[in-house]
Amino acid sequence: MSTAATETVAVVAFDGISPFHLSVPCMVFGEDRTEAGAPRFRVQVCAPEPGELRTNAGFSLVVPHGLEAIRRARIVVVPSWRDDCSAAPPELVRALQAAHRRGATVVGLCLGAFVLAEAGLLDGRPATTHWKLAPAFARQYPKVKLQPEVLYVEDGNVLTSAGTAAGIDCCLHLLRVRYGAETANRAARRMVVAPHRQGGQAQYIEQPVPATAERDRLAPLLEWLGRHLDRPHELDDLARRALMSRRNFTRRFRESTGTTVGQWMQNQRLALAQRLLETTDHPVERVATGAGFGSAVSLRKHFLSAFKVSPTAYRQQFSRASID
Repeated sequence: MSTAATETVAVVAFDGISPFHLSVPCMVFGEDRTEAGAPRFRVQVCAPEPGELRTNAGFSLVVPHGLEAIRRARIVVVPSWRDDCSAAPPELVRALQAAHRRGATVVGLCLGAFVLAEAGLLDGRPATTHWKLAPAFARQYPKVKLQPEVLYVEDGNVLTSAGTAAGIDCCLHLLRVRYGAETANRAARRMVVAPHRQGGQAQYIEQPVPATAERDRLAPLLEWLGRHLDRPHELDDLARRALMSRRNFTRRFRESTGTTVGQWMQNQRLALAQRLLETTDHPVERVATGAGFGSAVSLRKHFLSAFKVSPTAYRQQFSRASID
């Protein structure tokens, strides 16, 4: 996909910010990848108090822009907020409200959802935030339809995400929506993260993280499955290929990927269908068989359920985006 105009992304920093949270939107949107065919963004880190800001990691950073950067941005990201959930500066609240009124996409990652809620942008909307402070959020903002069990929530031009790494999922999702699955996949490969986790998955796994050897044991199978999504796969056959019992395989698979075998396969097939719709002119029936859905009817059903748009409309949407 290409775009005639470079999009400005304003990322809001503040005194005491976490460097990791600040880096997430900067990593996804900030690096120039035009040689790889990816869109180029103009990322501007701004703050209510520009200049030298402390981080919570023991070093400082210099932020050159004030909140005037938000007025020029098509995407505004509040990547986190203070752990005490203190009130945001009134000038930041007003800037976010003005950005929303003019149609900019406004994103609150992790505790950044508190700032969006304070600005009234989440009233009556579904939203999420870090699970640890979800009870406090629900008490403080009862008008928001809080969904603390999900990775991220998109409602029109307002997005929120759960804690820490879910911010990566949210930003990659926004990149995917604007520029397509292949662009988001390239960014994910560069960052060495999963290119797509559905927003309905639990934001964290209570079980202990599996040992490296266990993850490595499934890695060849996952790579093989990714190359053979067009085929039907029985659970018992996959367990035998992994040299595990059916019960042990399903348990290890969930621990390693955070989801079931069936849901993982469907997510991968949906992502492949997106890429085929964007990058080929194959008929929908051929896309359906190539992505492992068997028929155009099955593809349309699952695609519409996941993305709220038909495969044909999705292809038309991204065809228009490549011309703009």
